[in-house]
Amino acid sequence: MSGTGKRKEKNGTENGVGKGTGQNRCVNQKRCGSCRYLSLTYEQQLAKKEEYVRKSLEKGLVKRIMPVIGMEDPYHYRNKVTAVFARDRKGNPVSGVYEGGTHNVLPVEECLIEDALADKIIGTIRGMLKSFKIWIYDEDTRRGLLRYVLVRRGFTTGQVMVVLVTASPVFPSKKNFVQALLREHPEITTVVQNINPRTDSLILGDRQQVLYGKGYIEDVLCGCTFRISPSSFYQINPVQTEKLYGKAIELAALTGKEKVIDAYCGIGTIGLIAASRPGGRKAGSVLSIELNPNAVRDAITNAKRNGIENVRFFRADAGDFMVKMAAQGERADVLFMDPPRSGSTEAFMRSAAKLGPERIVYISCNPETLGRDLKVFRRLGYQAGEVWPVDMFPWTESCEAVCLLSH
Repeated sequence: MSGTGKRKEKNGTENGVGKGTGQNRCVNQKRCGSCRYLSLTYEQQLAKKEEYVRKSLEKGLVKRIMPVIGMEDPYHYRNKVTAVFARDRKGNPVSGVYEGGTHNVLPVEECLIEDALADKIIGTIRGMLKSFKIWIYDEDTRRGLLRYVLVRRGFTTGQVMVVLVTASPVFPSKKNFVQALLREHPEITTVVQNINPRTDSLILGDRQQVLYGKGYIEDVLCGCTFRISPSSFYQINPVQTEKLYGKAIELAALTGKEKVIDAYCGIGTIGLIAASRPGGRKAGSVLSIELNPNAVRDAITNAKRNGIENVRFFRADAGDFMVKMAAQGERADVLFMDPPRSGSTEAFMRSAAKLGPERIVYISCNPETLGRDLKVFRRLGYQAGEVWPVDMFPWTESCEAVCLLSH
């Protein structure tokens, strides 16, 4: 790994599609349930994903489905790694992932799709627990301290955040623990303790305290610098995210005059890129909407950090917000929407249509709900043109896509 945190691309072709041969080197493949395509070559899995997108979109629903945009090096791409901690039958600490369909912890030493440094840091923490007498949390007895460890890494900056998720705010010898961790991994730029006493499946709690550093990291995406806090949503594959967002901006065909809405904006990534567009045409103004208060706070900071003044952020439900805009007679020229896997809602899409944007750029992480939502948009007067699938998660069955809808 170079000092900038960038990986050397390998196994590449001129088309940006890796020549991976399905290196079935994962001992947990059958039990983990994540990388279901490891037995295939990378070219074979891209073909399967393109077919998946085609089957999810009814004939005549879109004008054209383009070839899947793949990776040159489809390994170790996840810049966010979360490990759950438990004890084995002998009482030794283990860390890894839940076995598919269970709450049994499957030990993971290294993973073909996770950042290699993140895996090493998690292993170091696991090895420190006994000497510091830190007990692992037990879901049944609700006793113990450490529940999860989350590691986030800036792909471009190389900055590293470690989040220790504990069941209690009381963390004995935390200063010495952090110092020992930093001696092993001086590349870590911040350490945060997140307190999660809940019994549900959410990993992060609402409270946290910074144990070292600033409590956040930064990364560069499409020419913009973004602040990433422990709970911020930030795409886990930055190499493919640049391709995905680049295609979305291209489809928006901005000229510098448009009034743009960025719904589900998160920490403001695509809206800020559209508002600034280093080296290219940008939006006239951007209105970004997000319900998560922490994400809005990061988005405002990101705008200031990049000196972007033609964007405003609002904490609100995007659908409700757009209904109010339409009632006040306001309009928009372009709408970016990037909903969760469950897709959008009819109420949201009706609200979007009332604002009368000429172009809607729909970024989807689920081709099936994309197909469902495109039918609704068609009834509202919008026709889907090209669909560009993007392989954000190599070796898994998932595939994202970006689609342009025109009024």
